Amino acid sequence: MKNTIKTKKSFDAVDMMRSIREKISKEIQGMLFKQEQEYLKKRTEKYRAVKRASHTNI
Repeated sequence: MKNTIKTKKSFDAVDMMRSIREKISKEIQGMLFKQEQEYLKKRTEKYRAVKRASHTNI
C-alpha cells in the first residue's frame, strides 16, 4: 500500500541550493577564470573562518 499523505516542508534544500547557485552565477558573471578562482578562494576562506570561530565558542 502506497502512502499518499503529503506533508508541507518547512525547509526546501533544493530551492535553497538553486537560489545560492543563482546568486553566485550573477556575482561571477563576466569574470575571467582566474578571477572566478580568486572569488571562490576568498569565499571559502571566509566560510572556514566563520566555521572555526563557531567551534571555538562551544
